[in-house]
Amino acid sequence: MIFPLEELIEYDKNMYEITSAASRRSYQLSMLKDPEIGENDGKVVSLAARQVFTDEIQFRLSDE
Repeated sequence: MIFPLEELIEYDKNMYEITSAASRRSYQLSMLKDPEIGENDGKVVSLAARQVFTDEIQFRLSDE
């Protein structure tokens, strides 16, 4: 899977927020050694971005 460029182009909300969410999700997936990474040819960032853009995972900002 390649990076979901179509979703990125159509995204009209806070770009920093979605980038942070995808970055944190990438880290989570790599630390957990999620089996879905192997199915995605080891492309952790693309997998995380797809999960964020398709609302497969939910995220929220924290005040911490």
